[in-house]
Amino acid sequence: MNGVIVKTTLQLITPGILFVFGVAFVCAWLVEKKRNYLLLLASACVLFALGAMSQILSLPPSVGVNAIVSGALYTSAVIAAVEGILVRSGRGLGPVIDMAILAGFVCLLAYFFYVDRNLVARVYIQNFGYGLLMLLAAGRLTALARGPYVDRALFWVLLLFGLHFFPRTLLTVGFSAPIDKITFGNSMFWQALQLSLAVLGAGLALAVLAAAVSDMIDDLRRERDFDLLTGILNRRGFQDRVSAHLLKHGSGRASFALCDIDNFKSINDTLGHDVGDDVLEEVGRMLRNASRKRDIVGRLGGEEFAVFLPDTEEQEAVDYAERLRTAIEQNSFSVLGGARQVTASFGVGKLQPGDNWPSLYKRIDGRLYEAKRTGRNRTISSASPSAVIDARARAERLRLDRAT
Repeated sequence: MNGVIVKTTLQLITPGILFVFGVAFVCAWLVEKKRNYLLLLASACVLFALGAMSQILSLPPSVGVNAIVSGALYTSAVIAAVEGILVRSGRGLGPVIDMAILAGFVCLLAYFFYVDRNLVARVYIQNFGYGLLMLLAAGRLTALARGPYVDRALFWVLLLFGLHFFPRTLLTVGFSAPIDKITFGNSMFWQALQLSLAVLGAGLALAVLAAAVSDMIDDLRRERDFDLLTGILNRRGFQDRVSAHLLKHGSGRASFALCDIDNFKSINDTLGHDVGDDVLEEVGRMLRNASRKRDIVGRLGGEEFAVFLPDTEEQEAVDYAERLRTAIEQNSFSVLGGARQVTASFGVGKLQPGDNWPSLYKRIDGRLYEAKRTGRNRTISSASPSAVIDARARAERLRLDRAT
């Protein structure tokens, strides 16, 4: 077989691999069409493959036009890859900046071919320019280095890919380059370029693809574990996280609070389910805002909410529940239009030795039932299983204490 054909075929392996990755990104986008950054990454793979094929196959045949066309394709690919990776994290540069960068590269390549023909200058413009673009992206995504393992891998591969352009170019080109096409194709620079693109290019594509798959899995977990209406954990997600805490920490210091909106059925029946949903959403927001980062907040179903409070004594949990109860009672709930007041009942208790999720829930649910049975809009804890612990009762006790 002709040696030129064999060599050309081998050189086309790298663009072929990138084209396959482009197809993979398109397939991933078809699964999750809201992730438009996948289309940018697919475009990057296809554009780079087209740039390589243009250069390897001399299409178009004119040397100057080929240099501009292949350079524009390479540059567009790098910009699309950088933009796609940044958009994934919500830090994209935007189309105006992208087009300005592309125009700058094309103008420089055209200048150093048609005005001041200098192959070395074009090599350095492209390689150092692409390296700087990737380092810019890595600099904007330093938070990924402290994130999940897949994000860390993406950050370090991107950083390494960006850095490698500088020593590779300096060591393989220096300050002179082969002047004819055949010598250039056999040069150390070209061979090192093909190897680095095959290894690091494929590595970066794999890292980004893994990150995209991880994003999809995270979304599935969120859909499985979170209540779409209120944005807090659903029953399954809440139970799983509380069970995991109990498994890890045992019966350490922690408390649990159950909350149930009083007479919620009548809100749905008289004002409509849309209004009821708005009330649930607002209560969920109040729970989130009142809770600490380490607290576990969930909606167990219907109008029942729950908060697991690590490192919290029962009296602290009672105070927390009372603040929430008062806040709900005093909230105007604009969706109700002043038609009625919303109140809630709470059951509170601390974690006891040997507790698991069913036993903990059953005990505190009994206190919540007691709060509902004895008049609603109150908090019941183990300290007063049948007494009303609300603001009015406390104020009355204080008044009596002062009188005596």
